[in-house]
Amino acid sequence: QVQLVESGGGLVQPGESLRLSCAASGVIFSSSAVDWYRQIPGKQRDWIATITSGDNVLYADSVKGRCTISRDSTKKTVYLQMDSLKPEDTAVYYCVTFVEDRYWWGQGTQVTVST
Repeated sequence: QVQLVESGGGLVQPGESLRLSCAASGVIFSSSAVDWYRQIPGKQRDWIATITSGDNVLYADSVKGRCTISRDSTKKTVYLQMDSLKPEDTAVYYCVTFVEDRYWWGQGTQVTVST
């Protein structure tokens, strides 16, 4: 059974930073591509970043230059470092991976950027 658990969200002010974590169990994480998505209530879930099985990285234009996705295979964890946060970054952030012919999603972590 694959399980993903996100953490690291919280309430921050504009311009501050957060590092989100996606911890995996039941999967060889080092060989899996992992995506981060975010969702604002009432809106669709939007892709924001990917780290491939070869550790190549991709970013959505909305976060490019402000976010860094990385992997620590020894800890079976993928990180999303978010800098220069804006109020429009407020959302629930999810990680997802495709293993054993299906997608596995975490439960999400709330990020709120507000004064």
